[in-house]
Amino acid sequence: MAVKEIDVKLFSRMFLAGAIYLDRNKEEINELNVFPVPDGDTGTNMTMTIMSAAKEVRDLGEDTDMKSLCKAMSGGSLRGARGNSGVILSQLLRGFTKAVRDEQVITVPLFGAACTKAVETAYKAVMKPTEGTILTVARGMGEKAAELIEDGADDFETILPAVFEHGNAVLAQTPELLPVLKQAGVVDSGGAGLMKVIQGAIDLFSGKEIDLTISDDPIAKVDDSRPGKKEEIQKNIYHAEMKVVLKSSVNGKIESDVKGYLSSIGELKTFKSDGKEVFIDINTDDPGLVLQKALKFGIMQDVKITCRLEPAKAASTESDSSAPATQAAPEPKGEPSEYGFVAVSAGSGLAEIFRSLGVDHVIEGGQTMNPSTADILDAVEKVNAKTVFVLPNNKNIIMAANQARDLTTDKTLLVIPTKTIPQGITAAINFSAGVSADENEQAMIEAIGLVKTGEITYAVRDTSIDDHEIRKGDYMGIGDKKILSVGTDMDQVVVEMIGEMVDDSSELISLYYGADVTEEDANALRDKIAEKFSSLDVDIQNGGQPVYYYIVSVE
Repeated sequence: MAVKEIDVKLFSRMFLAGAIYLDRNKEEINELNVFPVPDGDTGTNMTMTIMSAAKEVRDLGEDTDMKSLCKAMSGGSLRGARGNSGVILSQLLRGFTKAVRDEQVITVPLFGAACTKAVETAYKAVMKPTEGTILTVARGMGEKAAELIEDGADDFETILPAVFEHGNAVLAQTPELLPVLKQAGVVDSGGAGLMKVIQGAIDLFSGKEIDLTISDDPIAKVDDSRPGKKEEIQKNIYHAEMKVVLKSSVNGKIESDVKGYLSSIGELKTFKSDGKEVFIDINTDDPGLVLQKALKFGIMQDVKITCRLEPAKAASTESDSSAPATQAAPEPKGEPSEYGFVAVSAGSGLAEIFRSLGVDHVIEGGQTMNPSTADILDAVEKVNAKTVFVLPNNKNIIMAANQARDLTTDKTLLVIPTKTIPQGITAAINFSAGVSADENEQAMIEAIGLVKTGEITYAVRDTSIDDHEIRKGDYMGIGDKKILSVGTDMDQVVVEMIGEMVDDSSELISLYYGADVTEEDANALRDKIAEKFSSLDVDIQNGGQPVYYYIVSVE
């Protein structure tokens, strides 16, 4: 008998299956990176986005209604959204669930309307939509669904496989719509990730046996093998456990929100509640955040916090660039200041530079670990100011920051669209406490437009792009829009990259060396740069950033 309706239980299971299928195939998506750099993370970002929602859906259990299910899918993905493709995925889910949340079954006509709403919502969230991306794939499937329904299709056995097949066909065409994909020989990674979600959902609908177990374990990043790479520091290095006696005003909704928050800041091992007391057991990089959240909904008892590292390793972590995920600030007290700042950066040196420029809170993140919308919201909450400027410092974090802005209600959040660390530093330098927020926003945006940025990393595969033949292991100098230099000698690659960046108006070259570069080697390179570009000032600082040996700015 043809299936003409999808009920709440089936919809929930299809969503979980899609999330699990994306999780299982995330490394395949990560490898679809246009540039052959070791930070391809679209698959990881999309997985962390959808898993944030999947955990909330799992916690609802099977006895739920459509409105609660849709709220978990939409809210969980919005808060957990990471990276541009993750944010777009969250907006697709937001639009789809908005269309079906007031019904108890999804009919074929409602499915078509929900697909249209999903695409409309996602396109509105992107300031300058680009064709040949996840948006194109989503739109293609939405249009196919509408076409099938208009032609009389009235059951899901007909519609779902046809929509999936068309989505794959559109994905295969993305290199023709976006030349950079064709040059790199890949399809769009975001679109590919979306198709994994759809495939999992359809497989479950078709009767395939799928284990729908959703783990609370955080999604690990893929390690890289860059030359001279230092030992990675263990994440979630603190173990915290406690009992919390709940306030009388606390209800199940608040408990669910707290559980979701704790899952976003660490590995939540246990969260048991009897309605009066909650037992929490969590591994995290920032136990202070756990304590702050617990204080808001109850009285803590039997608090125990221990470090999971060996003593010698724990001591070395004190000054390491990888610890902890966020630098916590005390709970705001007193009257709020007029302005505050949140910045995203990776590396202890860069974090210290931002703090010295007046940034109140630094979120540890960047190319290899895009913070989520929830991470940004949490950081903004810690800043006791009426207006908070956010410096994403990465083009793949701007959308998550904008999403955090749209979800902020108790203060004004202004996102300065800094795409690189040097742009963020320039924006902070150009802030003036004596002028209005709008004037500061305009001044910072104008200033970052004058900054040129280059980054040095290595290639993880052979490819041909931007008129460069690249071999695995080559050093690459990547500019704001394209690869500027390639070679086997790192210093030479840096100098050649700077040569492409410098023009008659240039005055200053700033060099930030990373975690895998010694001070001696960095100073030797500075001398070469100063000799080559003798008319320019050359400044060097320890950034401590991972993956990128050097970050260079020319102003």
